[in-house]
Amino acid sequence: MSLSVWSILVVILLLGVLVTIHELGHYWVASLLGIKAYEVSIFVGPKLFSWTHKDCEFSIRCIPFGAYVRFTEIDDNGNPVESDDPDLLVNQKRWKRLIVALAGPVMNIILAIIVLTVMYTVSPFNSLDVAPPFEGSQMAEQQYGLGDTILEINGHRVFTYLDFYYEMDTLADPLEPMTVKLRSKQSGDTYELTLTPVIGKRPMIGIVTYQGEGITYKYNGWEIADVDENQNGGNPVLKVGDYLTHVNGKSVLDEDFYSYLDTLGDGDTLHLTYVRNGEIREDDITYTTMQYTNDRGIRCYSYKVDSVKGFFMAFSYAVKMPVTVATMSVKAIGEVFRGREKVYNMVSGPVGVTTIVSDVVDDVDDPVGDKVYYVFLLLAVISIGLAFTNLLPIPGLDGIQILLIIVEMVMGRPLSKRAENVLNVVGFVMLMCLVIFALASDIIRIIIER
Repeated sequence: MSLSVWSILVVILLLGVLVTIHELGHYWVASLLGIKAYEVSIFVGPKLFSWTHKDCEFSIRCIPFGAYVRFTEIDDNGNPVESDDPDLLVNQKRWKRLIVALAGPVMNIILAIIVLTVMYTVSPFNSLDVAPPFEGSQMAEQQYGLGDTILEINGHRVFTYLDFYYEMDTLADPLEPMTVKLRSKQSGDTYELTLTPVIGKRPMIGIVTYQGEGITYKYNGWEIADVDENQNGGNPVLKVGDYLTHVNGKSVLDEDFYSYLDTLGDGDTLHLTYVRNGEIREDDITYTTMQYTNDRGIRCYSYKVDSVKGFFMAFSYAVKMPVTVATMSVKAIGEVFRGREKVYNMVSGPVGVTTIVSDVVDDVDDPVGDKVYYVFLLLAVISIGLAFTNLLPIPGLDGIQILLIIVEMVMGRPLSKRAENVLNVVGFVMLMCLVIFALASDIIRIIIER
């Protein structure tokens, strides 16, 4: 996998903006509380220009990859100067120091909510209100009210479309019945539905594609939405985002294409023609017998903001997104301990983030508008992730300061220097392990996806 200069620049800019907003959160709250700051640096590296405001030096530096706020005076040797100045952060009451420490992560959460609200306002957003189901699906056999809101999947609370799809596509076994809890739009009462799959076996290509009314068949092919891990006898060839155009030279858009597939049997070789990132490719796969089920068929309405009520609905979904990210993270960790998720999929470092952004920025099949939309979506999700990461009790992150302040509040006095040093050493080791693990995880994912 190659990473373009554009995708690297976008990642640097994104992380620079997120860290800057994070640090400004610390500064703004400190200023509101009357706490003195000596320096606010936007970005890092050599200074481009600077100015002074309220005895605080502000500077903009040339590398957009970070930021910092300095609440202590530094001597000529770079060491902090101890002072009894009551305006300094270190001399403030514990509750004030705790609020300043929390301000950075909270600011990242606020930024994500603002970005998502704007996105949902200018573009239709997905809700959890059920729409008419797909014909022949499991949902089509149920009785429910259009517009009723999905609350739980298999007893697990869902807040936005992200954790809804995570429950549907990742956690729920497609071969097992699934329970859906809804709230009636008319009465406000809750009720449950049980979706029971119809299971069968037949030779299959092993893909889910975007088809139906309103779908544009780019390259005169099917855009692939999902790939079964058992495709080609367990060695998948196609990937999500590919466009399958021909099988054995026959167009997938021919009216008799499905009839043609029915003439083929288990073990037959299929010669596939498909498009990946604008490049035409050809590969052979084995037509493999796999279990299949009829579709769950759950569809949800997308809403466009055209009223005050619509705006507040969009805002409510934006506010729920941090909760979604938190619950999905906890569920994913649980899947690792159950052996159903690879541990290297749990953490992403800079390389992994750059790869994700590259998949968006460098995809020639996506229009510019869609790329901008997904980059801002990534900005919001990464901002939420940055907020939660900063709460880890690791040196260099806000979490260690928050932990120390809470311990002080409980004990009624600061920790001894020895105990604080031990905690910092342990935290530093944790930080190094996390960095190494994140880098290794990124490399493993790249190798597997090649």
